[in-house]
Amino acid sequence: MSTLACTVNGLKMPNPFVVGSGPPGTNMNVINRAFREGWGGVIAKTVSLDASKVINVAPRYGKHFGLGGEVIGWENIELISDRPFNVWLDEFKRCKDAQPPGALIASVMEEYNKDAWIEIITRCQDAGVDAFELNFSCPHGLPERKMGAAMGQDPDILEEVCGWVMSVAKVPVWAKMTPNVTHIEEPARASLRAGVDGISAINTIRSVIGVNLDTLRPEPTVEGYTTPGGYSSRAVKPIALRMCMEIATVIEKEFPGRTLSGLGGIETGSEAAEFILLGSDSVQVCTGIMKFGYPMVKKLQEELLAFMEKHKFETIADFKGKSLPYFTTHFDLVRRQKERKEADAAKAAAKGMIKGDAEWRGDDFVKQSDALANN
Repeated sequence: MSTLACTVNGLKMPNPFVVGSGPPGTNMNVINRAFREGWGGVIAKTVSLDASKVINVAPRYGKHFGLGGEVIGWENIELISDRPFNVWLDEFKRCKDAQPPGALIASVMEEYNKDAWIEIITRCQDAGVDAFELNFSCPHGLPERKMGAAMGQDPDILEEVCGWVMSVAKVPVWAKMTPNVTHIEEPARASLRAGVDGISAINTIRSVIGVNLDTLRPEPTVEGYTTPGGYSSRAVKPIALRMCMEIATVIEKEFPGRTLSGLGGIETGSEAAEFILLGSDSVQVCTGIMKFGYPMVKKLQEELLAFMEKHKFETIADFKGKSLPYFTTHFDLVRRQKERKEADAAKAAAKGMIKGDAEWRGDDFVKQSDALANN
C-alpha cells in the first residue's frame, strides 16, 4: 500500500504538500483552515521585525489567460506581511499549542543586519515554529532595504546571512531561491555551504503581465502606474522544473542529505510527481490555492497516490530524483544518437537489408537508420 507520509529534515508530515508562503498563509485563521483540509505543512506569509514600512496597494494582482480562457499566469505586486510581528508570535504559539497535524514553518525576511536576523530567528523559534524558510527571493518591494531578491542575487551575502541564521537556529532552515538569476546553482550552493538544511525553489519570476490596449497603461494599474511584479501559476512550471533539477543535482553531488522543496505552477498531483522525480522532497502550492481553494489538497493527494500505485512506489523516497540521471549535455545526446543509428545500421546490414559499409554515405545513413528506428 502506497503512503504519502514523509519526513523532511526531521519534520514528520502526513503528505509532501505544503502551502507556500503568500496570501494563503496570511493569518492563523487561514493557516488552521489549511491544516484542517489536510495540507502536510504550511509556510506562513513572510514576516519581518518592523511591519510598519510594509504598505500594500490595490489592485495588486494581474492574470494571464490562455486561449481557452483559463488562468495560466498570475502576477502580483503584493508585499510581505503588514501585520505586527508580536501578533504573529502570538499566533505561532497558539497554533502550535493546538498541535496541528503538519509542520508550521515561518517565512522570515530581514535587512542586511546580523542582529535583526538573529532576533527574528530567536523570537520565532521561541514561539514554537517547526522550521524556517528564509525569504531571499521576493522580486519586488523593499529592494531599497536590500531585502528579498536584492539579497538573494548575491551569493556572498547569502552565505554570510545564512551563517548568521545557522548560528542560532535549533530547527530546520530552508533558504528560498529567486529565479531571477542566470545560474540558480550559485546562490543555492552558497546557502548550503553556510549550513542550511534545505532549499526552496522557485519564487516568482520578475515580470510585466501586460498592457491595456484601451488605456495604454501597463497592468496591474495603480493610479495609472505599475511596477514589475512576480509571475507565478502554471506557465512558470517548465522554468521551475529546470531550476529544481539544477539545484537537486548540486545537492546530490555536493551536499548529500540536504533537501529540496519544489514549487512553481503545481496544480495537480501529476505535476507534483514531476517535481519529486526531479529531486524534490516536498512540494509547495501557493497560486494554485488562490485559484482553487484549500480543498484542492485532497485531489492532489489522490492523483499523486494514483501515480505511485501505477508504478508500484510505496513511498515518496522510492521515486525522489528518479529522473535526474537522464539529464546530460547536448554533445552527449549527439553521441548517443549516433551510436544508436550505427548499431541499427549494423544490425540491418547483418540481415542484408541495406548497403555494405563501403557504400555507406551521409544522408543515406541517416534516412535508412531513422526508418529502421521508426519501424
